Amino acid sequence: MLLAEVAQATQRLADAGVPSPRTDAEELAAFVHGVKRGALHTVKDSDFDARYWEVIARREAREPLQHITGRAYFRYLELQVGPGVFVPRPETESVVGWAIDAVRAMDVVEPCIVDLCTGSGAIALALAQEVPRSRVHAVELSEDALRWTRKNVEGSRVELRQGDALTAFPDLDGQVDLVITNPPYIPLTEWEYVAPEARDYDPDLALFSGEDGLDLIRGLERTAHRLLRPGGVVVVEHADTQGGQVPWIFTEERGWADAADHPDLNKRPRFATARKALP
Repeated sequence: MLLAEVAQATQRLADAGVPSPRTDAEELAAFVHGVKRGALHTVKDSDFDARYWEVIARREAREPLQHITGRAYFRYLELQVGPGVFVPRPETESVVGWAIDAVRAMDVVEPCIVDLCTGSGAIALALAQEVPRSRVHAVELSEDALRWTRKNVEGSRVELRQGDALTAFPDLDGQVDLVITNPPYIPLTEWEYVAPEARDYDPDLALFSGEDGLDLIRGLERTAHRLLRPGGVVVVEHADTQGGQVPWIFTEERGWADAADHPDLNKRPRFATARKALP
């Protein structure tokens, strides 16, 4: 019975425009019935829980899957998320992968890493987990987001602060090996084109940044330059439509070298990197 219900739910979600209807129908079935997605076939007909249709109705209305289940998966992490915090996206996993490789290549014993606009803490926690001797610092401005961040970083090595990313960590000036950020970068003019899951549920503070979407990135360029040691690296996620624009913010005139853009797993421009020039 459950597999038939999942098929029916998949059709309902597809009709509602949900991008991954089958996956979401199965994830919600697993969530309601307390099993792993791969074990749905073990749920007996008699154990079907009618609450399944309640959560399907919520997803049908384009409430994010992660808000319904209360969890998001990111690389090797399971994070707690909900209203008030940006839900981490799969595209950001490739950004973090590049950053991890860059830090390992530095051959620094205890690399110092700063995550600006940390949100759920996904990036900071992944770096702390996968670069075992790193010292990871993260900053978030929103109190609503921090309710979730604090839950996620509890018991980890991540040092979390509340504050403005533009002025954060003056005590670390010139000492940081890697600065990484997934800042708001959607142009205000694009509001109507944003997927309902993001537009209606992610906080505006985490999405929009001026007419061209690059306002905060322009400010963070100065923050990164202040924090990094000479030779240190900055990694900035951006929209796939902003490929080519972001590297131009990190110019030689402003003290940068090797500014470049990089694709995500879908071969779309996804993040820019630059190295603080040596004196």
